[in-house]
Amino acid sequence: MIVRKVLCWLVHLYTALGLVAAAGIAVLILRGGADVVREVFLLMLVATVIDSTDGVLARRARVREVLPGFDGRRLDDLTDFLTYAVLPLLLLYRLDIPHGYTPWLLCPLLASAYGFCQSSIKTSDGYFLGFPSYWNVMAFYLCALHPVSPELALGVILLCSVLTFVPTRYFYPTQPGRLNRLTCVLAVIWGGLTLCALWTWSAAPPTPGRFASETARSFVRLSVLFPIYYMVASWALSIWLWRRGERPAGRASVPPQGP
Repeated sequence: MIVRKVLCWLVHLYTALGLVAAAGIAVLILRGGADVVREVFLLMLVATVIDSTDGVLARRARVREVLPGFDGRRLDDLTDFLTYAVLPLLLLYRLDIPHGYTPWLLCPLLASAYGFCQSSIKTSDGYFLGFPSYWNVMAFYLCALHPVSPELALGVILLCSVLTFVPTRYFYPTQPGRLNRLTCVLAVIWGGLTLCALWTWSAAPPTPGRFASETARSFVRLSVLFPIYYMVASWALSIWLWRRGERPAGRASVPPQGP
């Protein structure tokens, strides 16, 4: 039993490493400058990998049974709110993206607070309900493809903020289900392309006004196919289920830790 408890605490420690990544991200953002953008996104990628794998470890170790007095999901949500919402939006603010419209970044911040506090945000049938707060992904594309039209960037930000309040299903890749498994495989490929983009981020001096090299931007343009698939396929599934008269399932009785 002592060994099982130690293993479970190690799983919680692994989840908490996301907070260490968040601290590093915050320091880099406060330091400021275009030269820290690549390092910020590398740490965000590390935090995403931790968040994508800690739930599997938690379920296998049965942390809820062994350590019922410690809520690992609350730790996970706290870390996610920082690394998926607060810090990416802070980065956009420091970089003045979208130019001239940064006060509007309060909209996705408040929408994320609403989303994270919804008891049904993770449904029992293996989906997110409402747009997940993937503002780290949004920030990555807005920075990597910068400069983009400020009006276009603002429109996408506001649209995704509104979608947080719309009860549509979005794939939850690490949960059971054929489409979730397919999405998980595609997400791994997307992660590889993202890593290639970050690896070549400063392969050559970028054009003035840009943060990333042209090589990195090529990887980014290719990787954007996955977010497009994710949104279109999630909405297609939601529309199909609506037509069948199926309402979103409620929250699982024993919610998973992590995605």
